[in-house]
Amino acid sequence: MSAKSFSRLAAAGLAALITGVGASALATEPLRVGATYITSGLDPAKGSNGWALVSHGVGENLFTVDREGRLVPGLAEKAERTGDLSWTVTLKPGHAFSDGSPVTAAALAAGFDHTFATNKAALATGGKLGFKAADDLTLMITTEKPVAFLQALFAEWPLIAYKPATDGKALFTGPYQIADFKADISLTLSPNTHFADADTRSPVDFRRFGDAQSMTLALEAGELDLAFGLPSEVVSRLKTNPDLTIKSFPVGYQYLAFLNTTRPVTADIKVRQALDLGFDRRELAAAINGGEPATGAYAAYFPFAGKEQRQTDLAKAEALLDEAGWTKNGAGKREKDGTPLRLLAITYPQRPDLVTMLPVVKAQLARLGIELDTKVVENIQDVAAAGEFDIALWAQHTAPNGDPAFFLNSMLRSGASLNYAKYASPEFDAILDRFATAGDAGERATIALDAQAKLFADVPASFLVSPVWYVGLSKRLQNYEPWGSDYYVLRGDIGEAR
Repeated sequence: MSAKSFSRLAAAGLAALITGVGASALATEPLRVGATYITSGLDPAKGSNGWALVSHGVGENLFTVDREGRLVPGLAEKAERTGDLSWTVTLKPGHAFSDGSPVTAAALAAGFDHTFATNKAALATGGKLGFKAADDLTLMITTEKPVAFLQALFAEWPLIAYKPATDGKALFTGPYQIADFKADISLTLSPNTHFADADTRSPVDFRRFGDAQSMTLALEAGELDLAFGLPSEVVSRLKTNPDLTIKSFPVGYQYLAFLNTTRPVTADIKVRQALDLGFDRRELAAAINGGEPATGAYAAYFPFAGKEQRQTDLAKAEALLDEAGWTKNGAGKREKDGTPLRLLAITYPQRPDLVTMLPVVKAQLARLGIELDTKVVENIQDVAAAGEFDIALWAQHTAPNGDPAFFLNSMLRSGASLNYAKYASPEFDAILDRFATAGDAGERATIALDAQAKLFADVPASFLVSPVWYVGLSKRLQNYEPWGSDYYVLRGDIGEAR
């Protein structure tokens, strides 16, 4: 143990002896959490803030996913269909916002109205929804499009539950509340006194790091109790440190490459198919020291995942490029009419594995005679939305609510707000339309498999790796168990050692 860590724990122990309330004394000392991401703001309806605020332990959903991946009630007790486009949601009694006011149907309706008016990602499954409070615990909902599982819709990441406030600061229901926020830098959290067992939780100092390497150094220096998302290359070294516990866990995220279907070169389906065949997924998984080659759009443990690893076939890729008119010159480089085949691949530092993968992808495409420029950008969503790429390495949880539809509808349906590949296929959209009336889990799995088969053929996205992630823990948080990817990093049961 470092001298700094020993002094900190010794001081906490002395405080416990003096006060005679050991657990409470320890609980007043902040937990120090580090990650490469932080909410971009406090408006839960903007961008991905809804996801981040739930991840930070500030907010909750009406329905959620447990550590086994099952869809379960959250703030809601049940949802019942009352018509083709109408549902009634019954809320659980006894819940409160962080100011002590009760969670009511009217308060949640106001929040959801704001979300659906502001965040296009919320429209992916059911279109625009309407809300009306029948009484304090009964929320009547109408959907623009048929929805087979309203419970799954309300477990989607844009649909955090909250109460808009007159001062512009929303009120939430999670185990923590926001005490201070510095954009892109830090978040100070205090226990929500209106959430069960608040006196057992410590405050949290949540710190954003610009890259995973600097976060690793802070963990080794005794400055963090939890470092979430360690780069795989440091894990072996960290495991030799007796003051640290390193844990790994499989995640529902997929590492994939969006291929821009509107750029001059990648608009050609044969080029996209060649790129897909040129990616060596085993090599990519080995480069990040964890995970398995992807079988499709979903992690292999989902019943709607692909059944076979995606293929690598350089000979077939070479033939497709030849057919597309991109032939090799004397130097072994692809060109057409004297123009070299040169592409731009982008990714972002908040997912260190993707940064590690980027030069490996460059080397793999070089084997096909393709020159690749690479760029790491801070605001990947802005760059991707502007279409300023040919290949975008991306990390995405493709079934955060335990259902396959949301990812496909929000990121690959024609015209979807997050469709960075600019993919437009009436045939693919028709497959997705079947989700609206499919209530059986087996039937939904069949639809997801049909959708993946169409994606494999058209290649607006190439699915690369199902990763494993790593977290580093001080002795204080050695009992912490990571699950749920990064959707539930701070929880009411964070597991602080006493």
